[in-house]
Amino acid sequence: MTAPAANASLTPLPGHLYVVATPIGNLADITERARAILGAVDLIACEDTRTTGNLLHRLGLHKELTAYHDHNETEAADQLAELIARGRSVAVVSDAGTPALSDPGFRLVRACRRRGLPVVPVPGANALAAVLSAAGLPTNGFLFVGFLPAKSAARIAFLRQYHDFDYTLALYESCHRIDKFAAEIVEFLGPDRVVCIAKEVTKLHETFWIGLSAEVAAQLAQASLKGEFTVLIAPKNFTP
Repeated sequence: MTAPAANASLTPLPGHLYVVATPIGNLADITERARAILGAVDLIACEDTRTTGNLLHRLGLHKELTAYHDHNETEAADQLAELIARGRSVAVVSDAGTPALSDPGFRLVRACRRRGLPVVPVPGANALAAVLSAAGLPTNGFLFVGFLPAKSAARIAFLRQYHDFDYTLALYESCHRIDKFAAEIVEFLGPDRVVCIAKEVTKLHETFWIGLSAEVAAQLAQASLKGEFTVLIAPKNFTP
């Protein structure tokens, strides 16, 4: 009887960049492929070496790490692309979720693509996809805008611009502004606009508030606002 062939997708190749999604809260969401790639690449570029170091420790892995974050991304992207061009295998991860989606990663991917270097996605957890899949708001089309600006005027301008948008609006918001932003939705999109605000998805205190914006804003006012938030805003005439 012939032994089954090894799964080549679990073995990183020299001169490749691997864009690896990591859990957004629940460690059990790590994929078999992500674990294998992280354990076998030459180098892991990560947003915070302490956070990724803790993840690797919990996975029983010990790897060389290098910092790759918002403050050094432009310079580090070129340096890492050069290492990949010389034959090293590199994985890029963010603190949680999928790199390059409101997290560092885009510039490194672009640097590799410009050089004609292979870039391999290793998909997995993503807060946006998780909330869209479970909220019950329209998913036939959506606009993801990441984090809105911190200033209230810019957020209000966004709400006015997309007041009549035909698809679901999706974004991330800070715990420091989520209650204020919920109030702005009520004021500028109306109290009967359907929204979903999700907190700490996949974590112990995961919570979904879904309903009319005025009702959700009132519920938020009575809740603990610690954690990470994803916001969905349904099209104007949507009824749940």
